[in-house]
Amino acid sequence: MDTFPLNIVPSEMKNMRIEIDEFIDLYNEGKAELVDIRVPMETKVWQVNFGLKIPAPELPERLEELPKDKLLVVACPKSDRSNMARTYLASKGFDVRYLAGGLLGLMDRLKGGKAKDLKLP
Repeated sequence: MDTFPLNIVPSEMKNMRIEIDEFIDLYNEGKAELVDIRVPMETKVWQVNFGLKIPAPELPERLEELPKDKLLVVACPKSDRSNMARTYLASKGFDVRYLAGGLLGLMDRLKGGKAKDLKLP
């Protein structure tokens, strides 16, 4: 019998991702933290000036920097790498989802006057 370490149940797959507006609401309430997992070359080209910046390859060495009392929302430009990072962090006991639409979708949602929808400290 084959076993998989995370017991993924199809009916619970919706709990693996979070929509952008739900993330914004939870972030504004202090209940979620963005984790930007892009590599340094990507973050030099375009910035996201909030959240934690921990490249995916560095996650194993930097777990202590992640809050355990908030939902972690892992993001990359789209969602492919962030879903892999989400799986890893979930295996380490974190409450984590990946951002549906990725950072590109988030930036599109916050462009122009809608940037004020995100409450930054």
